[in-house]
Amino acid sequence: MRKFALIAAIALTATLALSACGKHGDDQQAGQQQAQQAPKPTDPNDSKAWNSYLGQIVQKNMQGMSASQPYAYMVTAGTTDDAKAQNDRQLQSVQDTVARGVLPGNLLAFGGPVSATTADLVIAAFKDAKPGSFKDVIVLFIGDQADEQRVTDALKPTGATIRFVVM
Repeated sequence: MRKFALIAAIALTATLALSACGKHGDDQQAGQQQAQQAPKPTDPNDSKAWNSYLGQIVQKNMQGMSASQPYAYMVTAGTTDDAKAQNDRQLQSVQDTVARGVLPGNLLAFGGPVSATTADLVIAAFKDAKPGSFKDVIVLFIGDQADEQRVTDALKPTGATIRFVVM
């Protein structure tokens, strides 16, 4: 009986010690995740850094979305012919999406290194949208305060829930 009590006491102590270590590891991991947040890139042509930076902003603004994943559009700075061609293809893709319509509960996110270029794409893509056609769809614009009003004006007739994040 003594051996059983001793073994039980050791097991209980070990369990408590291990659970305390697990909590410390969770706290440490959460701290590391916060420290690993991507900073705003300084090079407008570093698409990998911009995707990481904008991706974390989209992740933080997904509340209210019921779809399995957002539609995220990273608009390049448009400094090269390839980047301009990519933006043209992106615009065509968004225009097609707008023309078809998007189911309620979805989130469309737009961002890029040059806010004005991103705003221009959003405005051009939504210019022919039917009034009320984006009811209960979230449109997230990540850009500069200077572009917020013109993007809002372009999206308002669609009935979309408009979210704006200053980058």
